[in-house]
Amino acid sequence: MAGRRERCSWCGVKLVVPAEAQTIQCGACHRVTRVNQPSINFNPLIQATHSINHAVSRLRTLMVDAAASPSSSTGTGWCSGAPAAAFGYYNPPPPPPPACQPSWPSVPKPLMPPSAYGRKRALLCGVSYHGRSYNLKGTVNDVNCMKYFLVNRRGFPADSIRMLTEYEADPYRIPTKQNIRMALQWLVQGCRSGDSLVFHFSGHGSTQPDYNMDEIDGYDETLCPVDFETQGMILDDEINATIVRPLPHGAKLHAIIDACHSGTVLDLPFLCRMNREGCYVWEDHGRWSSVYKGTSGGLAVSISACDDHQTSSDTTALSGDTSTGALTYSFIQAVENDRGLTYGYLLNAMRQIIREARSGIRLKGPIAALVNKVFGTEFLQEPQLTSSEKFDIYSKQFVL
Repeated sequence: MAGRRERCSWCGVKLVVPAEAQTIQCGACHRVTRVNQPSINFNPLIQATHSINHAVSRLRTLMVDAAASPSSSTGTGWCSGAPAAAFGYYNPPPPPPPACQPSWPSVPKPLMPPSAYGRKRALLCGVSYHGRSYNLKGTVNDVNCMKYFLVNRRGFPADSIRMLTEYEADPYRIPTKQNIRMALQWLVQGCRSGDSLVFHFSGHGSTQPDYNMDEIDGYDETLCPVDFETQGMILDDEINATIVRPLPHGAKLHAIIDACHSGTVLDLPFLCRMNREGCYVWEDHGRWSSVYKGTSGGLAVSISACDDHQTSSDTTALSGDTSTGALTYSFIQAVENDRGLTYGYLLNAMRQIIREARSGIRLKGPIAALVNKVFGTEFLQEPQLTSSEKFDIYSKQFVL
């Protein structure tokens, strides 16, 4: 009788399970996994829930193993890509004394393309705003986890990834406004057909009045670099012009934006408006702009933490005891869980993971205190999907 495929609950290896079996021993780790009997009345929503719960258990097991393992002492002291990091959910070390912190240059040196001029390239920005009243604890964890995920799970060359955090030794890798601008230019420099680009940002996001009349709600969405109080924020119009419009035919860009008010922060023409039942329609936001907001033939997709009017969360509710961004954690968890993941499944899975977390929140927005006072500590965010073109989200596979 034909078997079915299950994953080992301990190491994640795919196993072929006989039709009537209730348990099976993994040939890799030799541990026993209990398997569910297939149901005649198959319900895809129930199956999705089981899969997500399985991923939660597996990821937390990896994190426990990582905490018990010694980490690498290279670089800044965080685990630099070792399996013990298990996506790196750990607290960063205390920052160096102010006198030892690198100064922020006003004019950065150019960032050169990776040596292999790779087919895959990523820019990861984690802004902590150290020493400020609005500091964030999970952003460095987020970018370390994303780097581990991209290198070890999606085959991105390590030298094709640029990380910007306040704890980098190179002053040109501090996430200042000018450094982020230069890094965004580096991301698309020389891009060609077949390339896969990733832009991940974890930090504060905000809004400001729209002066060129290209926004439905009358506000531009923004990202906040570490020096935004003196140098200003980075507007969605600039992000679109820098990394979306140059994208050539056959290339693709995925932006994962873990920030408040980030629903349309790439200013892409189409927003996937989805309800809690998973039904969706594409809203055409491009018609509001006199400036073309699409690509030069490529595909640009943004997966953001929340709608433009919502705030996102820096929380310990998902990982257990370490601060992480809710979007970054739920994104990695959902993608790790999959076989043949579609954009629709990914969006639904992330939303479900976040809805199930009800405590330990630290909102990233300036109205965090008011929101928590009025609504309590419940997540008030729903991940959003925007794109340079419309497609069937339940048939198009998510591939980095």
